[in-house]
Amino acid sequence: MSRNASRIGWVEGVIILVLCILALVTAYPFIYVASMSLSDPKAVIELKVWLWPKGFSLEAYGLIFENSRIWVSYYNTIWYTVVGTALNIFLTLTFAYPLSRKDFSARGIFMILLAVTMFFNGGLITNFLLIQKLGLYNTRWAIVLPGAMGAMNVIMARVFFQTSIPDSLTEAAKIDGATDIKILMRIVVPLSLPIISVVAIFSSVGYWNNYFNAMIYLIDKNLQPLQIYLMEVLIQNNVDITSEYSSFSQREELATQLKYCIIMVSIIPIMCFYPILQKYFVKGAMIGALKE
Repeated sequence: MSRNASRIGWVEGVIILVLCILALVTAYPFIYVASMSLSDPKAVIELKVWLWPKGFSLEAYGLIFENSRIWVSYYNTIWYTVVGTALNIFLTLTFAYPLSRKDFSARGIFMILLAVTMFFNGGLITNFLLIQKLGLYNTRWAIVLPGAMGAMNVIMARVFFQTSIPDSLTEAAKIDGATDIKILMRIVVPLSLPIISVVAIFSSVGYWNNYFNAMIYLIDKNLQPLQIYLMEVLIQNNVDITSEYSSFSQREELATQLKYCIIMVSIIPIMCFYPILQKYFVKGAMIGALKE
């Protein structure tokens, strides 16, 4: 018995060690980017920073927040995320709830149609022509509507309703005269915070990081999200914030550090959002993963 216990303890120790190493490997890029954004610009361009900041400077952050393009892009990203997530939650719940009811005779047909969308896609050209014909090209809705509902989210929500909302509860509400809409809004939704948090996190992260649709459907810079500006800075090396500096070396130093600062500015909000819903997310993901 003691030999088995020691073997289990040794295995757990190895697992903990491996997880700690993986955690450090995962956290290092974030620590590195944060250190580069806070270090002295000379230390950044000379690549002297490898873990902790070398010196301290917030000049690059000051330049970022003085740039009107950043604020416009930030507002657009927040708008797409908030509106898109709210619409995703609404459509997911209203579509998944009827599919979870045993008395809905057409739920099998709708489940087949839903599953088809997971395996077949019209492709980029077809989607572009559809957005153009619907009059959504170069509008905010070209970003929000194509991802307004995900098939996987609907399936998880349907399973959650079937496994967590007792039929006796909805039947009792119907006996009291409640309609299906009233049951959904007054009973089902308040009891579904775990799965709502799962849908909210998946949807918000998707909209926050979405740049491809914006790159294809938006040509107006006043509508483009922060990720498009970030792509211009990182990939196209288009940094126009430092043009006011006359010294070439100073422009190069700040241009290099600005890239790390913009990365930090773009990821901090979504990182702060996750811990708020984490306790609901774990429960909802576990329940929604059970396909019974």
